[in-house]
Amino acid sequence: MPFGINETMGQYSELFMLLAAGTYTVAFIAFAWDLAKSSKALRAVDLKAAQAGTAARVPVAAGVGTGSAGTRLDGPADRAERPSSSAAKAGGAGTGGVVTADGDMKYATERRVPARVAVALTILGAVIHGAGVVTRALGAGRVPWGNMYEFLTTGAFLVAAVFLLSLIRRDLRFLGTFVVGLVIIMLVAASVAFWTPVGHLVPALQSYWLVIHVSIAVLSSALFTLTFAMSALQLVQSHRQKTVAAGGADKLGFMRLVPSALSLENLSYRINAIAFIGWTFTLMFGAIWAEKAWGRFWGWDTKEVWTFVIWVVYAGYLHARATRGWTGTRAAWLSIVGYLCVIFNFTIVNTFFNGLHSYSGL
Repeated sequence: MPFGINETMGQYSELFMLLAAGTYTVAFIAFAWDLAKSSKALRAVDLKAAQAGTAARVPVAAGVGTGSAGTRLDGPADRAERPSSSAAKAGGAGTGGVVTADGDMKYATERRVPARVAVALTILGAVIHGAGVVTRALGAGRVPWGNMYEFLTTGAFLVAAVFLLSLIRRDLRFLGTFVVGLVIIMLVAASVAFWTPVGHLVPALQSYWLVIHVSIAVLSSALFTLTFAMSALQLVQSHRQKTVAAGGADKLGFMRLVPSALSLENLSYRINAIAFIGWTFTLMFGAIWAEKAWGRFWGWDTKEVWTFVIWVVYAGYLHARATRGWTGTRAAWLSIVGYLCVIFNFTIVNTFFNGLHSYSGL
């Protein structure tokens, strides 16, 4: 493709990225509005229940709505309680039928308007974002993850896409504010700190292994981003549950729209297990590519070392939780440490350490 056309496609890509960031920002506001509005509605349910003289408890991680005969009350002992029928009727009458995720995070039958608008805007943002990734690829004449700017913009797109696909099976809208917020941060960082014009790859990257190795790394990183958000929420929810159980004041009302700490931990563990498999293949395929490019499978390059460190941290997380009983906040912190290693590997290592993997494009 002629250079002029390449440059034009690159400009279109930047425009799409800017529009996507703007759309995500509006979606972020809508998700935050939903949390604030629904939290206020739940407090109204508390007030009505108290006025009615009931002993109903508003759930920590369950939804408040019109009530149904099929409402589940089973599950682990520390799973949040369901509201009684009187509280549910009060919620349906006075709050417009506020319904949130249950302990299994099944999609709620009644969808809140702000959340529905937020999801629609996120879908629109992801479509525009995808157009930006595709036009970047067309402008570069290759897959769009040959430098830090492209890796970050493509990774942000996959974070949004995985989040939206997850909504088909589970009600993860409570993550919307945090996931979309992370996507915005990634796009801003890509444009401000890591922007790189459309260009050709260095010879070592001109290989089909770029498609295989880096694509799996991007997808795994996107999944780790989701579990980071879940682990952070788990810590907040766990602290809140302990405070409320001890009779303290509930100062984080919006967290009542979030599933229990146990539910967050279980889902985070499953997603981390999938992402860990992907990262294992990232490490393996990277070694194979290194042998073809440099004649050795492993050379203790800084990037290789930190890729292995990430693998060790998440392997330790999975092993400790499955066999050593590391549950609750300890597991959440270990998951967060793993993601901080991913961030360090992507930013500090790529920017400040010279080595065979210095392909940041900066």
